[in-house]
Amino acid sequence: MFEVNSKMNDERVEEIGENHVGTSAKTPLRDDAFVLSNEEKIKRIQESVKDILQTLGMDLTDDSLQGTPKRVAKAFVNELFMGLNPANKPAASTFDNNYNYGEMLVEKNIVVYSTCEHHLLPIIGRAHVAYISDGKVIGLSKMNRIVEYYAKRPQVQERLTMQVVQAMQEALGTDDVACVIDAKHLCVNSRGIKDIESSTITAEFGGKFKNKDTKQEFLDYLKMDTDFKNI
Repeated sequence: MFEVNSKMNDERVEEIGENHVGTSAKTPLRDDAFVLSNEEKIKRIQESVKDILQTLGMDLTDDSLQGTPKRVAKAFVNELFMGLNPANKPAASTFDNNYNYGEMLVEKNIVVYSTCEHHLLPIIGRAHVAYISDGKVIGLSKMNRIVEYYAKRPQVQERLTMQVVQAMQEALGTDDVACVIDAKHLCVNSRGIKDIESSTITAEFGGKFKNKDTKQEFLDYLKMDTDFKNI
């Protein structure tokens, strides 16, 4: 039941090579993705990690390595990829905009910790999210939680950016949402080309943010100094 049937043969995989390929704005999940419980997934992943380490020649009787397969399995299911499970989706509580705030609201420098789905290596960066109220406002921490939820899964940065915007649009009932993410990909920084300086910027603009002046206003906010060390 759980056997993975690859849609790409070896030739196609080689053709794609190191190219940054994404398939859709939705995370590719099988229909049976949640048949297994978290505990069952941890047990299966633990055995898989053990097999990988043994194949690499590691001595799993060493005190430092004995607990590694279980630690990795628990981290995958409960932390690094917890955003795959809809049960962990944050409740995006919204409130009426009773004070009639009509300008854009920007939440800057939201920390992004994600994982590249091509090499399962970290993506580390910052997200900047903005919206213009159409009658509803959302709790500030909920914006951070939405970013975290969609980041905590094997990801492509373009998809992550789109998913954050779509989730905010759904919660607020407006298209007027924007997101910019600037992140470093360790699949680029620590392997392959090994360019430790480069980062990747992606953006998604909805509704009024497609307007040139509104988009520029948002981008100008991102340039503002937010050094609060002396406060």
